[in-house]
Amino acid sequence: MFKKSILFIAVSLTVSLSSFAQNNSNMKSINNNAPVKCSKTITIHSSSEKVWAVMTNINNWASWQTDISKPKLNGELKPETTFDWKTGGAKIHSTLHTVEPNERFGWTGKTLGMFAIHNWLLNETNGQTVVSVDESMEGFFAKLFKSSFNRNLDKGMQRWLDLLKVESEKK
Repeated sequence: MFKKSILFIAVSLTVSLSSFAQNNSNMKSINNNAPVKCSKTITIHSSSEKVWAVMTNINNWASWQTDISKPKLNGELKPETTFDWKTGGAKIHSTLHTVEPNERFGWTGKTLGMFAIHNWLLNETNGQTVVSVDESMEGFFAKLFKSSFNRNLDKGMQRWLDLLKVESEKK
């Protein structure tokens, strides 16, 4: 009886872990070997639902994210949907890879011979949401201007998080 119980627990745990891995397998990892990468975290005094609503309303980004213009979601908010936007004068064509409501949001993007992977994670505790963002950029220009791109990405990510916080904490 004891052996059957242990076997049942082991099988259940294996199935649970396998299920967990499959449910999270669509989150594309950033390239940790990319010449340009950044990770940032901020605590927002708002629910993950509110932060999610602000973050995923791509067509409305320019109303609160002052570094972005002309954002346009080309379909439904789901993996494989594309969107176009401008930041820093560059036109970017992006494709959603992860849309897990109130938890995970991510996309890849291409511009000027560069490729980026961008991931957001939300974790709510006691009405506050910790938002973590990771991004990597690779390609010819990312290698060539590694130092300045890393500085600019660091500043840009912090600004994006600060603006997201302000917009998400509005009543």
